Amino acid sequence: MKKIIIVLIVTFAQLGFSQGNMADFLAKSDTFFKTYISNGRVNYGAIKKDPTSLDQLLEMASAIRVSKSKPKTFQAFYINAYNLAVIKGVVNKYPVKAPTSIKGFFNKITYNLGGKVTTLNDLENKILRKNFPNEARFHFVLVCAGLGCPPIIASAYKPAILEQQLQRQTRKSLNNPNFIKVKGKKVQLSQIFEWYKVDFTRNGSEIDFVNKFRKDKIPADAKVSYYPYNWSLNKIK
Repeated sequence: MKKIIIVLIVTFAQLGFSQGNMADFLAKSDTFFKTYISNGRVNYGAIKKDPTSLDQLLEMASAIRVSKSKPKTFQAFYINAYNLAVIKGVVNKYPVKAPTSIKGFFNKITYNLGGKVTTLNDLENKILRKNFPNEARFHFVLVCAGLGCPPIIASAYKPAILEQQLQRQTRKSLNNPNFIKVKGKKVQLSQIFEWYKVDFTRNGSEIDFVNKFRKDKIPADAKVSYYPYNWSLNKIK
């Protein structure tokens, strides 16, 4: 009986620690993003000079535990963790012209996030996309450090408002004429739609998905093509 009580106490203590950590992590992430991000770009130079706050956030992220049973908490945590890890990967090699100029940036360099050692690719594909296959809006909030990606926001993603944040960022991207390029009955989509086509065509065509979020609808019979991805670093100049 004593053993059971001890186990329960430890378990509840750990749960409380994780939940407390999560609130602190979100608050400090929010401050970090507000400090170093402006107009969808990151001040990598300033972070390079003093990476203390970024390193502290990633250390916190390694100790937090989130459960898929609370999907919004799980998603918000890993979206923030992904964006922080991307920034860390760039800062470690800064100055660089593009994330793709860093060897193994997406598929070799690892981070301990949520108690799991993962690469950026695995975080996106095995932790988020695999567990939530119907959530294509991830592609508009996970920011890969390239200008071809939707812009990073100057705030943290938070469980209580994640639905609104996902909607807002997706609408903003899909109504941006530089992201969705429409000319008559021709439309050029980001290569994100080509690489992750399965995510955007589960319930119709790519145009059907895009039109759910657009003010000016694209003709259903428009000819779709993909413009080259811009990997230039999303740095503040």
